[in-house]
Amino acid sequence: MKKRMKLGITGGIGSGKTSVCRVFGILGIPAFFADPEAQFLMNSEDYIIRGINDIAGKDMYPEGVLNREELAGIIFNNPEKLKRVNSLVHPAVFERFRNWAENQTSPYVILEAAILFESGGAGHVDRIATVTAPLEERISRLTAGNKLTREQVAERIRHQMDDEERISLSDYVINNSENEMIIPVILDIHEDILAHLDI
Repeated sequence: MKKRMKLGITGGIGSGKTSVCRVFGILGIPAFFADPEAQFLMNSEDYIIRGINDIAGKDMYPEGVLNREELAGIIFNNPEKLKRVNSLVHPAVFERFRNWAENQTSPYVILEAAILFESGGAGHVDRIATVTAPLEERISRLTAGNKLTREQVAERIRHQMDDEERISLSDYVINNSENEMIIPVILDIHEDILAHLDI
C-alpha cells in the first residue's frame, strides 16, 4: 500500500490557518485539526482527565467539562506542568491523526496545528507550510472574533514560536495578508505535492 503524504500546516494565532485549510478542502484535500481534537480528548479520555487533575492538583472538571481558563492559568507560567500536560495530550492527538489519515482516500492529507513544531507534530508529517500574516491583522482578527483584548492576544503571540523560526523549518510559506492572494500560492503547493507523489 502506497504511503499517503502528510502536509503540516502551522502558523501563529490569528494567521488564518483555517482559511488556508478551507481552500485545500475545495481541492479535495481533507484536514485534521489538532486543537479541537485535543479539546475533545481532554474531555473524553479517562486517563487524560485523571492526568490533568493530577497535574493541576485539583478537580478541573467541576461541571463535567474541563475548565480551560483555570487550567491555562495553572500551566501558563509553569513550564513543568505545561510540559506534563502536553506530553499527556499530544501523543493521543497524533495517534488519532495517524488512524484518521489511514482512512482517507485523497492523494495527501493535512495536519493543522498551531504548535506543530513545539508539540512534536512535525515528526508526523512529510512537508510543512507556515501561514503568516502581519501582526496588526492578526490582532484585529482575534479581537473581533473571539472577544479577546489586545493585551490578551499580544500575550499569546509572545508565548508562541515566531514566524522567522517557523519559516526556517518549513517547506512552504503562505502569506495570508489582506493584500495577498493566497489561492495561487496554495495551488502551487498543491501541484508541487502532486508532482512529487508521481515519482
